Amino acid sequence: MTVNELEKILIQKDVPQNMYSLLVGGFPNEAFCLVKSDSAWEVYYSERRQKRGAKKFSSESEACEYMNKKLDKYARA
Repeated sequence: MTVNELEKILIQKDVPQNMYSLLVGGFPNEAFCLVKSDSAWEVYYSERRQKRGAKKFSSESEACEYMNKKLDKYARA
């Protein structure tokens, strides 16, 4: 799965867009973030300008699958 595919899935499942940030990074208020660094993909929860539960992945697909599972509970469709 790619980031573009993940975004389409999240939109289809009607996950609120304020619950996630894709490839932007930083510290959005209470949102799951997926970012690409030089050596890895990282998924974390941004809360009070801090990373919580950060996990690193060697592939885009692994990071996207993990992010998709984390956001399942927020799906409205």
